[in-house]
Amino acid sequence: MDFLILFLIYLAVCLFCMVVAIKFSRQSQEFFTRISHYIILVIGPVIPRWLQLAVQLTLHRFVHQRNSFFLVLHLLLEVAVYGEYSWEVYPYCMELRFGHSILLLPYILLLGKMYFFYLCCSRDPGTISPSNHKQLLKVYTYDGILYHQAHICPTCELTKPARSKHCRVCNRCVHRFDHHCVWVNNCIGALNIRYFLLYLVTLSGMAAAVGTVTVRFLVQVALLSNLHQAMYVNADGEHVPVGILYIVQKLFLTFPRILFMLGFTFLIFFLLAGYTAFHFYLLMTNQTSNEWYKHKNSYQCHMDNSRPDKCMQGNTYHRGYLRNVKEIISPETQQKKVR
Repeated sequence: MDFLILFLIYLAVCLFCMVVAIKFSRQSQEFFTRISHYIILVIGPVIPRWLQLAVQLTLHRFVHQRNSFFLVLHLLLEVAVYGEYSWEVYPYCMELRFGHSILLLPYILLLGKMYFFYLCCSRDPGTISPSNHKQLLKVYTYDGILYHQAHICPTCELTKPARSKHCRVCNRCVHRFDHHCVWVNNCIGALNIRYFLLYLVTLSGMAAAVGTVTVRFLVQVALLSNLHQAMYVNADGEHVPVGILYIVQKLFLTFPRILFMLGFTFLIFFLLAGYTAFHFYLLMTNQTSNEWYKHKNSYQCHMDNSRPDKCMQGNTYHRGYLRNVKEIISPETQQKKVR
């Protein structure tokens, strides 16, 4: 059972790191500003002043400026998973005569994911500039709850169009701002949200495909080895069939790297599937992550106690499921105002 305990500890550590990373990607400045402040307080008394300043500068750049750390981490994790899949799982499956279509599916999804990943990273999310400012002011009406007329961005010095937000990381106002995604090192807005959704779908598909092939391989090995028919002698001298824990431990001892990769892949899939489902919910209801978060925390109720009735109003921008989807496929940039 020592190996199973080690494996469970590994899964717990992976899950903790993923939750922290997701927390960072959702509210990077607030979350990591507190952490960086705490780090400085802890290490301040034991390190020189010049080193404290260097740490503060590094943390400031990491939190408040665009950087490629999570982008590179994302790619390294994919290389690790696909490296193990290509080095061990794929050859073993070929020996067991698995179909080529199911074995190649993870690579096909990888190509699609890389394409949408590139578009998310490189495409303009909908930067508001003096040249397009006037036309973007006409796209969405102000709901009087989250968005108000004549609200000027103090940084860009432009009147903020409805559903826009100034990203402190990218230092720009973004049309139909959703969130700043550290995994693609870019904002997600009106012009690249469709690529982001396809990126999430293909990324989830990759994890599902790799996990499915790996599980099929391990099940096939267990069946060919007759592990499910193995017996052991208990304290009373009786022959008792082994349980699932014995089979898992036996497979773990035989294919440790594959089991570690599979556990990580499963965690990634469930987190990605939930995150993808959440974004499709936002798509169908015509909300952004930014709007959902503000509504969830009763943003307007705290900001305007004189009009509590506004807090109970529904989503102004919901126009029906088909039109909501069309808005993502064909972003509103020059069309009529959304009613």
